[in-house]
Order: sequence, then C-alpha cells, then structure tokens
Amino acid sequence: MDKLGIEPKILVAQLISFSLVLFVLWKFAFGPIFAMLNARRDKIAEALANAEKIKGDVARTETERQKILTEAGDQANKLIDDARQAAARVRETETQKAIASAEQIVTKAREAATQERAQMLAQLKREVGRLVVQTTTTVTGKILTADDQTRLAQETEKQLAA
Repeated sequence: MDKLGIEPKILVAQLISFSLVLFVLWKFAFGPIFAMLNARRDKIAEALANAEKIKGDVARTETERQKILTEAGDQANKLIDDARQAAARVRETETQKAIASAEQIVTKAREAATQERAQMLAQLKREVGRLVVQTTTTVTGKILTADDQTRLAQETEKQLAA
C-alpha cells in the first residue's frame, strides 16, 4: 500500500474519524432530516388524499346541485302550467258568466220591448177608438151616448186586431 501512497495508520485514523462523523451526522442530522422528510411525505400524501376526497365531494355536490336545479325547473314549469290552466278555467268561467249576464240583459230588454209594444198598441187602440168616436160625432152631427161610444170603440178595436 505504500506504493499507492496509502499509509495504514492514517487510513485507520481516517476510517475511525469518518465513522465518528458519519455516526454523529446520522444520529443528529440525517435521522431528524429523514424523519422530517417522512413526516412531510405523509402530510403531502394526506393532503393529496384530502384533495381527492374534496374533488369527489365537489363533484357529488355539483351533481346534487344540478339535480336540485332540474327539479326546481320542473316544479316551476309545473306551477306555470297549473297557473295557466287555472287562468284558462277562470277566463272560461268569467266568459260564461258574461254570456249568461248578456243573455239575461237581452231577455229583459226583449220582455221590456214586448211590454212597451203591448202598452203602445193598447194606447194606440184607445186613441184610435177615441178619434173614431170623435170623427163619427163630428161627421154625423149627433151626440153619441156612452153605449154608442163603447160599441164603436170595441168594433174599432176588433177591426184593428184583425
């Protein structure tokens, strides 16, 4: 080994020195560093697992949100349809009420017109009878008795009725 330039005493001293430094570094430096790195690796793995869990929760929540929105939209559409149907029923009912009311008004108007026509005809008959009696009195020059006037009025009414 002398030919290589290695002295055994120095080599042994360096080996002991290296071993002591390695032991001290391993015990006080590398051990805590490796423990810290392992702890950090575990925390990172836990954080990744939590991130995956959160992703799953977010996806599940998003699916539930979409489902709830779809249900809410369906319910809103159903409520709108129900409201439209109710409005159509109310419109139909009110239309029928208005038609019935109009028919009642028309019926009452016809009845009133019929009654007024009958009154006018009766009044016209009386007036014509009075005019016939007056004309007959004037033409004949004689005063008609109450019986004659009644008889002439009745005959005139019969002729007008026919």
